[in-house]
Amino acid sequence: MSVNSGRRTVRNGKLKVAKKVGLDLPIEEMWNRLSRAIGSIQNHDIGSLSYEEHYRYAYNLVLFDKGDLAYRGVRAQIVQHLMQQCADIIVPAFPTGAAATPTAGIILPEQPKPASSLRTSSLAKGKHVETNRKEDSGSVVTIDKDVDEAAANGVNVSTSQVGDRADVISRAQAGERLLRAIRDIWEDHSSCMKRLRDVLKYLDRVYVKKASQDDSSVVPTWDLGLHLFRDTVIRSQKYPIHTHLYTALLTQIQLEREGSVINRSALKSNIDMLLSLSYPERGVEEKAWDTVYKREFEPAFFATSEEFYKAEAQRLLDGHDAAQYLRHVERRFLEEEARVAVYLSSTTHFELSKTLEKCLLSAHLNKIIDMPGSGIVTMLDEDRREDLARMYRLFWRVTDGPTVMRLGLKRYIGAKGKEINNPVSAGSKQATPSKDDDAEASETKAAANAAASTPQAQMALKWVEDVLAFKKKFDGILRTSLRDDKGCETAINEAFETFVNTNPRSPEFISLFIDENLKKGLKGKTEEEVEEVLRRTITVFRFLHEKDVFERYYKGHLAKRLLQGRSVSDDAERGMMAKLKIECGHGYVQKLQGMLNDMKVSDETMLSFQESLERNKRDMPFDLGVSVLTSTYWPISAQAPSCTMPAEMVSARQAFESFYQARHSGRLLTWHPNHGTADVRVQFKSRKHELNVSTYGLVVLLLFEEVRNGSSLGYQDIQKSTTIADGDLMRTLQSLACAKYKILIKEPKGRDIGKEDKFTFNDGFQCNLARIKIATIAARVETATERKETTEKVEEERKNQVEACLVRVMKDRKTMTHNELVNEVIRQLAARFQPTPGLVKKRIESLIDREYLERSETSMNVYHYQA
Repeated sequence: MSVNSGRRTVRNGKLKVAKKVGLDLPIEEMWNRLSRAIGSIQNHDIGSLSYEEHYRYAYNLVLFDKGDLAYRGVRAQIVQHLMQQCADIIVPAFPTGAAATPTAGIILPEQPKPASSLRTSSLAKGKHVETNRKEDSGSVVTIDKDVDEAAANGVNVSTSQVGDRADVISRAQAGERLLRAIRDIWEDHSSCMKRLRDVLKYLDRVYVKKASQDDSSVVPTWDLGLHLFRDTVIRSQKYPIHTHLYTALLTQIQLEREGSVINRSALKSNIDMLLSLSYPERGVEEKAWDTVYKREFEPAFFATSEEFYKAEAQRLLDGHDAAQYLRHVERRFLEEEARVAVYLSSTTHFELSKTLEKCLLSAHLNKIIDMPGSGIVTMLDEDRREDLARMYRLFWRVTDGPTVMRLGLKRYIGAKGKEINNPVSAGSKQATPSKDDDAEASETKAAANAAASTPQAQMALKWVEDVLAFKKKFDGILRTSLRDDKGCETAINEAFETFVNTNPRSPEFISLFIDENLKKGLKGKTEEEVEEVLRRTITVFRFLHEKDVFERYYKGHLAKRLLQGRSVSDDAERGMMAKLKIECGHGYVQKLQGMLNDMKVSDETMLSFQESLERNKRDMPFDLGVSVLTSTYWPISAQAPSCTMPAEMVSARQAFESFYQARHSGRLLTWHPNHGTADVRVQFKSRKHELNVSTYGLVVLLLFEEVRNGSSLGYQDIQKSTTIADGDLMRTLQSLACAKYKILIKEPKGRDIGKEDKFTFNDGFQCNLARIKIATIAARVETATERKETTEKVEEERKNQVEACLVRVMKDRKTMTHNELVNEVIRQLAARFQPTPGLVKKRIESLIDREYLERSETSMNVYHYQA
């Protein structure tokens, strides 16, 4: 467009206007010329227009108080032009036939009510944003994939797709034509309003500024153009443009969701237009005004989206498994995020995500989790960590998702834990003696206790291995699929804690498992592997409620390892104790460390004993090793077991006693041969073997030195000569006559030892090994009788621990209420076991009876400490 300078020149787009000295033309003529110029701008015929000239016309109209005439005239001319464009361009682009029917489920804003005047204010929200777009003429909407291929690849196939494909294409093309028509008119209108704004700058700066103070409908030229476009085109009272526009927009979006390719450029241009049109509000900042997009399009968009995804969720849940459904849901979230990024407003993202979460997830959480053959149980069974990770990501988007998934994890662990515990429960029932068994003769029970329960021991070890493997699996799932989520970790640990403590023998089994891994000569494992196993075992140990019961079993197993010389190393033992100390404190391992120290002191004592023998030039009939144990540390009865030893052994014992008493006067030694071992050389017909047996085994074998070849000794004879208790003697004879290496021959044959059995020395024994270890009992679990004794001892110890804790607390607090005292004692003892309120109450009564505590005279519920 050329610009005629006349008497004034245009430099760098700025007009220099001369002062008004008089009118060159009448007012009406100036307006007519300005009106014709506006028409030329609207018709794109601006080649001969002079901006300076028409700027002066608008200037003079304002200067001579005709600004209202110019403003109303401009407004009317814009309305007329837009009405004509609607009739000529938009209405012919309306869809016809089936394509004219709004898409099912689309909810549109109400038709605008008739108004007496179109003078309603409307300002632009921010500056107009021009969109650079590529020419999209000739763009044709097509279906991305055919129905069969889309269904095979998991693409959502809607009713419209499986219906008439031609109808789908027709609807898509009709909608695109309308969108392009409205876009073209909007862009043309925006271009015209920019030029008008330049011509009417003085009108805006003077007239509009003053008139708007009294009439809010008077707005600057650019804003006037926006609100006229909104009311004349989008909210036209003559044509249903807004209905067809929103239907076209929503239809295009739905077609894209169904797998079709659409013209995103036309879609974005129309949505940008809706974002540019707003509803001003007095007293509200411009950035907070509602746009046409937000007030009219978004509600329809959200309603349509909700209906679409509700139907899709139901259809997919009925025909797909959980993993497929979650993959589809995740893809839907990504698709909607892409739509927001490409052509929707960023403000839509939050509410759109909530709509998807509500329709695709929140309403179906339990159905997804519990889906037969594909839910969380199947995912965990088959270790499908990618699917579990996807479930975690999606469920964590909704409020109830984490709770539902955590409950699913807990239910699964509980069910699998029950399966792990079932063999233990069955084995315990089989091993529990009946009332008839209790009535049998004592020798029968002794024989039963003597039997090394290999299946029971294997069951115990397998139980711990299964728990460790199960825990390792969930540690991996927690790390790789659940992002180390603390809530999931807590739920997993709670579930493990529940099922581990459901097995009443778990403290014994865990101690036995540790014992197996700390024994010398463990095959197939390096020290590093053993350390890793023990580290993982501690994680299971944490779940135990009855840690004091574990301590009792652990002390027994540790004692056997140390006394039989089977501990893998002192460092390994101390390393395990360090782990227990971290979990339960110094007091928990104090006695265990005392046991290790006793063994160290015993080694030093034996060195001194040997030096004493050498100084006194005294010979011993055999090499003697004695472990001097502190009675308060070791799980050994203070009463000496009965055993009549041969004279040589008695002589050696007396020599050590004399030496020890000389160094430690006043100390009493109680001998426990049932915990000792002996290396003895035995001459058989074929060769000589060195046997490692228990001390009881040595005493029994020495009896056969005085027996002629082929002669036998009866059980009663052996028992009378050795005075060993029936249970210990039966276990000893079983190891010598019924185990792998049969040093004695038993009549009659069999695994069980009876009081009428006869035993003969097996002179014909043959073995390729020169040194043979004959253990009395390998790793075994307790019998029912032993377990009952252990329980009674633990309960007695718990009474003492509760009383000690009560005294400590009351000594510190002096006065406490009953509930405060009970809760504090339970809290302090929780690291060792979980005392019941009933147990604590009984111990309080006991302390009151013994005058450690007294009740308050004013309240029976308050206790005082008595010094």
